[in-house]
Amino acid sequence: MKPVNAMPAAVAAPRTGRAQPFAEVVSENLDAVYRYLVYLTGDRVAAEDLASETFEKAFRGWRKFDPHRGAPRTWLCRIAHSVAVDWFRAEARRTRREDNYMRDAAMIDESVFGDGLSSELDQALHRLTPGEREVVALRVLLELDGPSAARVLGINQSACSTRLSRALKRLEEEVGDVRI
Repeated sequence: MKPVNAMPAAVAAPRTGRAQPFAEVVSENLDAVYRYLVYLTGDRVAAEDLASETFEKAFRGWRKFDPHRGAPRTWLCRIAHSVAVDWFRAEARRTRREDNYMRDAAMIDESVFGDGLSSELDQALHRLTPGEREVVALRVLLELDGPSAARVLGINQSACSTRLSRALKRLEEEVGDVRI
């Protein structure tokens, strides 16, 4: 027996205005959107990522697409443009962070202990622990007395003297004749 449609064509469910399903739109426009993103970014790998993000956003917003306002390709390219602009902004932020890091790393590599020190002494100071460097800076470079340096460090005067003594001994072992 042949199935019969009891609903006449005149009373059929109204069409939503979509000329084609989303899967067809994707298959017809994927290459064009990808080429557009390659052109914008100049990077095939980034363009692949951006294309997937574009079609993900398009899928989520497919119910809002109105074919009377424009072609699907135009709509997809607009989404791709927005995704690419976001990517360029993120890349600019990442590049700034990397540049700042490299500048900071270069400053750390430079002598932070002042001019006039031999390179051997400068390297030996870098090899001290942070606590040892701090006590050397306070007692030798800033010429604080023992009680003042101990107060700055938050330790007792005996511990401060011991730390300074150990730091100077390590410097002497590494450099030989220490003249600060």
